[in-house]
Formats: sequence, C-alpha cells, structure tokens
Amino acid sequence: MDNPAPGKPLTGRKVLAITVAFFATIIAVNLFMAIKAVRTFPGLEVQNSYVASQVFDRELAAQRALGWTLTHRYENGQLILSFRDKDGRPVEVERLSALVGRTTEAAEDKKPVFAPQGGDYVAAVDLPKGKWMILLEAFDKAGTRFHQRLDLQVRG
Repeated sequence: MDNPAPGKPLTGRKVLAITVAFFATIIAVNLFMAIKAVRTFPGLEVQNSYVASQVFDRELAAQRALGWTLTHRYENGQLILSFRDKDGRPVEVERLSALVGRTTEAAEDKKPVFAPQGGDYVAAVDLPKGKWMILLEAFDKAGTRFHQRLDLQVRG
C-alpha cells in the first residue's frame, strides 16, 4: 500500500514532540494568567467579614432613613453625582469621597475631588473608554453614612 501523505513518516518522536509542545503551551498560558490575576487583584474588601456583617443591617437602615437617591453620569471629562432627597430636591452633602477604578484591577484607580455645582457634585477626571466602578461614601450633617458601589460605562 502506498503512503497517502508524501514526506517524512509520523514517528514516535514526532508524536512525543507534538504532545510536549501542546502541554507546554497550555501550562505557559495558565502560568501567565495566574501571575496576571495575582498581580492585578486589589485585595480584600474588608479586613473582617464577620464584623462587617454585624453592622451591615444597621448601616442599611440608617442609609434608607436618609431617603436619598443618587444618579451619576460622565460627560465632557466630568463625573457628575446628583444626590436628591425624598422630595427630589438637591441634598447638601457634608463629606464626599469616591474611588473610581476599573472593576478588574487597581492600577488605574483615581480619587477625584468633587465640588458642589448647581445642586450636583462635579469632579474633573479623565476616564478612558470602558467599564468603571465608583466606590462612593458621603455623610449628612448628622454623620450618617451613605455609601454605594456604582457602575459606569464610558463610551468612546
């Protein structure tokens, strides 16, 4: 019978080389992904999850009692936060801080400084196209904490 594939025959050494190359590629990709995941993970959200769970309900009730709603948008290089009370009127926030970053890594984290402007809070911040998150913390005059994690999609 004639050899249907012209050229050199498939030997045991060739099969071994193909198999080793295949698994070496898989192992290399897995190592690369593991190293990238460890280097870009920002870490723990809270130091002690048990303690955090104990105060969660109390903080949630206090935040709901404020009656605030919050909308956010990004336009023309400005991040705009609109706090409103139960009646839809602008809320005067005592202290406001935010961490703006990518959802997957901490390398591009930013802490914009907000200033009141026309009933909203505005910060100039350069956000390239893509998905961002805002970890927001605000306080009323009595010290009640209002915090939210907001998702933001910046379009090109």
